[in-house]
Amino acid sequence: MRLPVQLQPGEKVVLTVRRHWSFLALPLAVTLLLGLVPVAFLLSIIGTTDWSTSVDRPLMGLVAAILVIAGIRAYFVWYAWVHDVWVVTNQRLVDGQKRHWFSEEVSTADLQHVQDVALDRHGFFATVLKFGDLRVQTAAEVADFLLRGIPKPQDVLAVLDRTRDAARRESPSTL
Repeated sequence: MRLPVQLQPGEKVVLTVRRHWSFLALPLAVTLLLGLVPVAFLLSIIGTTDWSTSVDRPLMGLVAAILVIAGIRAYFVWYAWVHDVWVVTNQRLVDGQKRHWFSEEVSTADLQHVQDVALDRHGFFATVLKFGDLRVQTAAEVADFLLRGIPKPQDVLAVLDRTRDAARRESPSTL
C-alpha cells in the first residue's frame, strides 16, 4: 500500500486504517443498481427482435453507454474509498485522501501534539457492524482530525493512546 506521505528517518507505521467496508459496499450497490435498472428496462424493450433493426442498434448503444458510465462511477467510488486512509506511525498521525486522480489532501500531526481523543458511535448499523468515529484534538494548525466510519474504533483508540504515550516518553522535552 502506498502511503500518503514519505516516512521520516526512524519512523515506522504502527497502524493503517480506512473506512469500514460498508462505506464502500452501499455506494457501489447504489451505483450498480442505478446503472442496471435502466439497462434491464432497455433490454426488455429490445426483447428478442433482430438486433439489426434501426430501433435496436441505438438502444444497444444506449445500453453500452449506461454500462460504461456506471462502471466509471463504480471505479471512482472504489478509488475514493481505497485512497481515504489514516496512518498512525510512531511519530505522527497522517490523514490522506484522494477523491479522484487530480485531487489530494494530506494532513499530519505529531503524536506529541495529540491532546484528546473521543470515540463516537451512533445508530443501529454502527453498533451492529462495529464502526464509528474518532475525533482527535491536537495543538497543531489542523485542530481536529476526524477518522470517520472506521472499523473497531475502540481498538484504534487504544493503539493511538499507546503510541502517543510512547512518543511522549521518548521525547519529553518537547511537551
